[in-house]
Amino acid sequence: MNSITILRGEQKLAHREAVGEVNLLYHGIYQEGDRILFMSDTPRVIARVDQSLSPARLYLPTGAFTYALPLAGDNLKPYPPQAFMADMHHLSLTPDTGREPRNLAENPLDQRGEVTAFPHATANVETRDESVFCARNVLDGLTISDGHGPWPYQSWGIGARQDAWLKVDFGREVILDELVLYLRSDFPHDAWWIKGSAVFSDGSSVAFPLTGIGGPQRVALGGRRVRWLRLEDMVKCNMPSAFPSLRQLMAIGRDADA
Repeated sequence: MNSITILRGEQKLAHREAVGEVNLLYHGIYQEGDRILFMSDTPRVIARVDQSLSPARLYLPTGAFTYALPLAGDNLKPYPPQAFMADMHHLSLTPDTGREPRNLAENPLDQRGEVTAFPHATANVETRDESVFCARNVLDGLTISDGHGPWPYQSWGIGARQDAWLKVDFGREVILDELVLYLRSDFPHDAWWIKGSAVFSDGSSVAFPLTGIGGPQRVALGGRRVRWLRLEDMVKCNMPSAFPSLRQLMAIGRDADA
């Protein structure tokens, strides 16, 4: 049985369960602190938290995850205008197979902190600890890159650190064929990296060049079987700006056990 529950404290504002796909249409206005509990009898699902966000393909090791609604202040800045603010909300949960090749890193529902839904991004630095520069932004599926700041230009900012790294945890073994990176390209405000490395959970690594463009830059991975990858050893170009930034990371592949 699969289910979606909207919670305010211990109060259930809405609940729907079904075998297979679940759809819930909630009439009401959210309050800060409200959260959504998804429960599934399969670990692979497609989840929608609101019509304002794209659905996310998730891996749930425990079969459940809670989405804390980002309703106020800095937390809301990486999301579209009026996200979660309507008085009617469409939520859904659908079982997934994980068989077809796809971007295994995409997760517009990723949030900072401890999670039970994957993929999940973390980093050793996020510029000024601001939400518009946090690691989860590189998984949101958006590739527009010619600006910086609030939606749709949220990115991973490194606060001018030379030792910055970013990790994407898939939560299970996957087979990766290709890495696709989109650098932020708000030039001349931005700088860019000229090279970097990807380190993988199997102990392997690959170095790659980068150029100052806003479009996709591809790195062949050759079908590596891994649980996570980490970008590191990112080298900035020789220009005055101290602000290279990553807009989007894609990891093309498939689930290892699907």
